[in-house]
Amino acid sequence: MPKQIPLIAWGVLILLSLIWGSSFILIKRGLEVFSPGEVGALRILAAGVVLMPFSIFKLKNLSVKKWKLLFFVGMVGSFIPAFLFATAQTQIDSSVAGILNALTPLFVMLIGAVFFNQHITRRIAFGLAIGFLGTVFLIMAGSGINLLQLNYYAFFIVVATVCYGANVNLIKFKIHDINAISITAISLLIVTPIAAIYLFGATPFISKLQQVDGAYASFGYIVLLGVMGTALALVLFNHLVKITTPIFTSSVTYLIPIIAVIWGLLDGEVLLTGHFIGLTAIIVGVFLANRRR
Repeated sequence: MPKQIPLIAWGVLILLSLIWGSSFILIKRGLEVFSPGEVGALRILAAGVVLMPFSIFKLKNLSVKKWKLLFFVGMVGSFIPAFLFATAQTQIDSSVAGILNALTPLFVMLIGAVFFNQHITRRIAFGLAIGFLGTVFLIMAGSGINLLQLNYYAFFIVVATVCYGANVNLIKFKIHDINAISITAISLLIVTPIAAIYLFGATPFISKLQQVDGAYASFGYIVLLGVMGTALALVLFNHLVKITTPIFTSSVTYLIPIIAVIWGLLDGEVLLTGHFIGLTAIIVGVFLANRRR
């Protein structure tokens, strides 16, 4: 018999979708004052500090191999995407960023097939094709067929979702013996010093915080992004995995872009027909690729 989904699971699913779906508008608010590098570094720093109680006492028990793997997880799963999303959103709307983020499950399956010998059925291949077609529509929206007008900043997010896909497969096949909260907390703690050195040593972050109007508000948005969008969201996601099924948990993928689009529209962003076609195609592609017989 199908596993009964408890009522609390629906509440957690909605809350998680709201948190992750709101991440893109928080990035947008942070970019009003700070550079993409400052936004990315502060986001990692905030998340790493909040999750420190889950990681600091476990570092000494790690082997050198696990240290290397967790460093890679921290880089491709958190550090690099944080900078890529912030850079992309200097030129694309937060709603479009949220839509493109839905490519992540497709790259999870594609990278699993190419590098980890996972089998891709025709149905999954069809879903991948539709998802990528949706990406093309998003990138070309508003440019017609003029390649010079394509918004190439969208590719930063595509690369970020590739990083997420690699990260999921690495965790699944290489460090599955460590629980998910510890993986995220330790991997973030390992890369947090890099973010801190960059933020305080290579950027005018402190002077902006002291001198630029609205800096404290943007600072608050970015810290909220790190604490809520990474730390709290991780706890909620892992709890959802435990009390429901993988299929139910993966449904957050379809809700995140919807929340991102709503925030974007409320903030005055304009979506063209091509954007809605791309959104529909990506969600349909993810659905087909994840659908069980």
